[in-house]
Amino acid sequence: MTTTLAVLAALALDAWLGEPHRLHPLVAFGRWVKWLEQRIYADTFSRGVIALCLLLVPFTVLAALLHTLPVSLLFDIFLLYLAIGWTSLGEHARMVRDKLLVGDLLSARQRVGYMVSRDTAALDEHGVAKATVESVLENGNDAVFGAIFWFVVAGAPGVVLYRLANTLDAMWGYRNARYLRFGWAAARFDDVLNFIPARLTALSYALMGHTRLALHCWRTQAPTWDSPNAGPVMASGAGALAVTLGGPAVYEGEWHERPTLGTGRAPAVAEIDYALGLVRRSVWLWVVAIGIIEGVVSYA
Repeated sequence: MTTTLAVLAALALDAWLGEPHRLHPLVAFGRWVKWLEQRIYADTFSRGVIALCLLLVPFTVLAALLHTLPVSLLFDIFLLYLAIGWTSLGEHARMVRDKLLVGDLLSARQRVGYMVSRDTAALDEHGVAKATVESVLENGNDAVFGAIFWFVVAGAPGVVLYRLANTLDAMWGYRNARYLRFGWAAARFDDVLNFIPARLTALSYALMGHTRLALHCWRTQAPTWDSPNAGPVMASGAGALAVTLGGPAVYEGEWHERPTLGTGRAPAVAEIDYALGLVRRSVWLWVVAIGIIEGVVSYA
């Protein structure tokens, strides 16, 4: 049951310590990404592939080497803890919720702006709540379930590769003039790594919420979303919560007509807690499932 215990230990560290506020490795990695981009950038697909390899291969190899040490389990747990952002996600979402509860819409807009890439200055209360719920559902996959999946599959090297690739996608995965070609490799590689975790996350949301509605929304609405992985996660999550997500939004001053996901009421403040509860139940579902699978494999 080593893997299950390692996942539990990493989750416990995340709950106890939260996200490191100083000297976070991902912050340092982000600075290294910007430094390398300034020196290697060119508006070509090939230069993006080279940059991707230069950034991912050394750290993944280092994680693999650490995995061979006698105290490798401690390194594995620590690296998984650093990759998980469950507590941080909840803290950000609850800050938005608390501002909405006291009627401080301006501060709520600012807080949700830390969680999403859309323009938040003109959002009303329902718009802020919807953006928060969408972020909780999508980042449940990116910051929690994807990391756990790759840890179970490939240990420390897997979780390092996944988390750094996910960070690169967040920095370069934009369809704009600068990153359309250069960031293509990072975006597609992240899509590949997230293909299975996103669908397992969508299934988890469905099982832990309104199951039939979630599965229906996943099947009928996910293909309309522009992201192959966010679509299943968000559609299933919206159905599981019986709320309506998606719809028009403003990004960098431009109006985007996004499809509607889910069905039912527009999210209000209460749905922020419901979304966090859905992620929490799904996390424990994963822990139980990992334990059962590991036990069956060990017994066999």
